Amino acid sequence: MSGTFFDVIVVGGGHAGTEAAAAAARMGAQTALVTHRTDTIGVMSCNPAIGGLGKGHLVREIDALDGLMGRAADDGGIQFRMLNRKKGPAVWGPRTQADRNLYKNAVQRYLKDIPNLSIVEGGVTGLIRVGSEINGIRLQDGSQLIARAVVLTTGTFLNGLIHIGDRQIPAGRVGEAPALGLSGDLSALGLTLGRLKTGTPARLDRGSIRWDALEKQEADVDPIPFSFMTDRITTPQIACAITRTTSKTHEIIRENIHRSAMYSGKIEGVGPRYCPSIEDKINRFGDRDGHQIFLEPEGLDDDTVYPNGISTSLPEEVQEAFIRSIPGLEDVRILQAGYAIEYDYVDPQQLDLTLSVKTTRGLYLAGQINGTTGYEEAGAQGLVAGLNAALFAAGSVPTVFSRTESYIGVMIDDLTSRGVAEPYRMFTSRAEYRLSLRADNADMRLTPLGIRLGCVGSERRAKFLDYQQQRLDLFEALGSLVCSPNEMAAAGVSVNQDGRRRSAREILAYPDVSWSDVVKVWPDLASCDEKISDAVSIDCLYEIYLERQSADIQSVRAEEERAIPVDFDYSSLSGLSNELKGKLSALRPHNVAQASGIEGMTPAAVALLVGHLRKTTNSRLAS
Repeated sequence: MSGTFFDVIVVGGGHAGTEAAAAAARMGAQTALVTHRTDTIGVMSCNPAIGGLGKGHLVREIDALDGLMGRAADDGGIQFRMLNRKKGPAVWGPRTQADRNLYKNAVQRYLKDIPNLSIVEGGVTGLIRVGSEINGIRLQDGSQLIARAVVLTTGTFLNGLIHIGDRQIPAGRVGEAPALGLSGDLSALGLTLGRLKTGTPARLDRGSIRWDALEKQEADVDPIPFSFMTDRITTPQIACAITRTTSKTHEIIRENIHRSAMYSGKIEGVGPRYCPSIEDKINRFGDRDGHQIFLEPEGLDDDTVYPNGISTSLPEEVQEAFIRSIPGLEDVRILQAGYAIEYDYVDPQQLDLTLSVKTTRGLYLAGQINGTTGYEEAGAQGLVAGLNAALFAAGSVPTVFSRTESYIGVMIDDLTSRGVAEPYRMFTSRAEYRLSLRADNADMRLTPLGIRLGCVGSERRAKFLDYQQQRLDLFEALGSLVCSPNEMAAAGVSVNQDGRRRSAREILAYPDVSWSDVVKVWPDLASCDEKISDAVSIDCLYEIYLERQSADIQSVRAEEERAIPVDFDYSSLSGLSNELKGKLSALRPHNVAQASGIEGMTPAAVALLVGHLRKTTNSRLAS
């Protein structure tokens, strides 16, 4: 077979593609990142922001495995805010508004510094298939790239179609051609494809907005970085502004809703329920007197403003009319119309937990092609697909992320076991063990795994091992510092006056006790590194709850470790309904935990499956 040879080829230069290519190259695989245009690598196609509720956890986990997104967000972030701060640390949501150019430039800079990584500019027209294996890709210029593994991260480009009113424009995003031909190749592999939809609002001219009439939203005074490798944020921070739709806005949209691509029947795909268009908001929540809009500048030196909350596929003239009915936007100039975009995706139930296509060796899928929405979900999938593609190319054992140890594991298990009826978005509520899967401890949970896999660089490894030891030492030391309630009261710390002596760890478990309170009792602790003391304080706060949760986690992990053979004969399970036999045979769950997540799998059905697996294992051992 002629062509240029690589270990891993990654198709697509978005958030999934950049993380996949970087991860594979960090693992030592000779990697090619193939994209239409090299200057658009790392572009933020929609909202110029990283993180948020649930999504921020994913960014921290990507960073813990030495990925790019957290560092790029720290370089480009212009408004850092910790969401949900009034609630417990387990559900805090780190987020930053980003300067589009600073973020894109940071991603491209980090990629250039990675050994083993080549960037190839060109359009991909198809896959090279030999039997049940994928061995490379075909490019528009007729050339071929050959590889042991291929990762597809096509985003919204797979048969992408933009909708603005009754106009339809084939595109992956504004001004860029869609990826055509790949959908046919995927269908030829026996994969089931569907259509999904997402949308974006109009972009506004900063100078035409009446900022003085609007409520301001400032950045946090002390911004908390995403990346473990970032000591502090040095990029200037800005304020955003808040406005709301009005009754006039709603009237204009209602009068023209039949002209929206979503409501005219031109769009087949399902949109994200948790990020609805303004037409959906007015249609579904018409009784509200207004919907909040965040006016987010797209850069320090950019006059473009992103109006977060009014994505739309209405005609341009209707967009202009309803936007100008919003306070502060009466005379606004629209730089680019909002639009909806429809694209192909692959049912993710056809993938295993490594994001490999079950029926085709060497093919991995990551990002919106798997039915997700959002940069963070895409980046996390890309990292997993890139790691496993590199392991496959090297003939090594794949790695699977457990839902008990990471939000990455929660997302991939959700996708592969349940599929999607709409674009999937991460929330903290999806994680059963969110008290232990916090954003603040992502490094402690996942960096040791990354070190074992070989995807963590030497600089991060050294810095982390020192941090890990300091954190463990302080946690242990706090357990040996003990004092009475009277001694605590004398230092101004209030606890139950029951005469029982308590350790510093126990004291920090009180939700109204802070590190500064503990320092009053033990002044020597004032010299502790703030990053270490903050992390250990949170560990102490959740310690008792985590002890209770550990038994449940161990039980789930035992089920996850009970693998189901790929060729398992579900038809032999007497006592199981034909419907469940059909679902199990079609989905081919990787393990018992994944099987139990399939709709209709009752505890009795799971017990039946486990019993049969035990018998099969015992009979094999006996023979």
